[in-house]
Amino acid sequence: MTLYDELVARGLIAQVTDEAEIKDLINNGKATFYIGFDPTADSLHVGHFMALCLMKRLQAAGNRPIALIGGGTAMIGDPSGRTDMRQMMTKETIEHNCACFKKQMSRFIEFGEGKAQMVNNADWLLDLNYVDFLREVGANFSVNKMLAAECYKQRMEKGLSFLEFNYMLMQSYDFFHLYQAYGCNMEFGGDDQWSNMLGGTELIRKKLGKNAYAMTITLLLNSEGKKMGKTQSGAVWLDPEKTTPFEFYQYWRNVGDADVMKCIRMLTFLPLEQIDEMANWQGEQLNQAKEILAYELTKLVHGEAEAEKAQAAAKALFSGAADTEHMPATQLSAADLQDGKIGILSVMVKAGLAASNGEARRLVQQGGVLVDNEKATDPTASFTAEQLQAGIVIKKGKKIYHKVTL
Repeated sequence: MTLYDELVARGLIAQVTDEAEIKDLINNGKATFYIGFDPTADSLHVGHFMALCLMKRLQAAGNRPIALIGGGTAMIGDPSGRTDMRQMMTKETIEHNCACFKKQMSRFIEFGEGKAQMVNNADWLLDLNYVDFLREVGANFSVNKMLAAECYKQRMEKGLSFLEFNYMLMQSYDFFHLYQAYGCNMEFGGDDQWSNMLGGTELIRKKLGKNAYAMTITLLLNSEGKKMGKTQSGAVWLDPEKTTPFEFYQYWRNVGDADVMKCIRMLTFLPLEQIDEMANWQGEQLNQAKEILAYELTKLVHGEAEAEKAQAAAKALFSGAADTEHMPATQLSAADLQDGKIGILSVMVKAGLAASNGEARRLVQQGGVLVDNEKATDPTASFTAEQLQAGIVIKKGKKIYHKVTL
């Protein structure tokens, strides 16, 4: 099976500009391709996961990845998939986020001479002369065609700023620059980036008379059509300081029955033959499939040792054992206590199990909280310093565990 056929079989390909050419390039290791990452946070998250896995697959087949960090485009913000304008960031924040990205990407792709490389579009975008840019780039774009693009439609309802309107031109210019500077002949991205990617191929064709290609990756959606990688408390991060390996494992262990096989097929590197054998699993076998999914992805992101720890802790908790060694934990300080005590609502907020005292109160009153396996029913309950020094385990709902100590 060729690499392209495998990507199709795994359900990863959404749209392509020229299938025959793209097959030839990636199957024969002739693609120098890029994927863009806007540094809107100091960590990559599950939303970036498929792109990173695709880069890993393509590099293993001899293709050369370019990880484009959007230090310049992040100064504007991508309107794709948004109904509101993104928050503006300082240059210092963007530079810090870029450094964090490279460290995390190194777990997936190999950087170095003749291998993968990381570039920052701030290096060429921030010094552009605006009038020259309009003449050389803007003249090649039809406003009518741009307004029809899916990436702008949602923003049009609430008002699309001229700042954001420039994003397509800038992303297209990125592809144009990378083609000239690095021989980059392909761009990959999420399916919501299709219009921006076509803008780049068209700019290269119009300005240079050359062909370049684009392929979009299927968005990771659950059976309800919602993007995966989000929890009630926010994104599922790849940084272990933001989402612990145990929490990361638990997220995948708890995916819906209807989503587990799709996730295994799209995200893991298990052989397709093995996945095909699992395709008809039902009932209790789906729980086994979820454990396989959680283990494989945790191993990819955090390493085998952390995956083993997370799996052992999860199995202990599911079986009712009291193994809390690798459980997410919050350590309180004496300053958090008043008169030697702290209320259960405050503990839940500090542990990130509730966004506010009001939410914590509702969870307790609805019977959704256990403390050391005993149902908490009194929202005015509190814990003493002695109890916290020994450590307490709070269970929220059926699946979320958290240890709190002093």
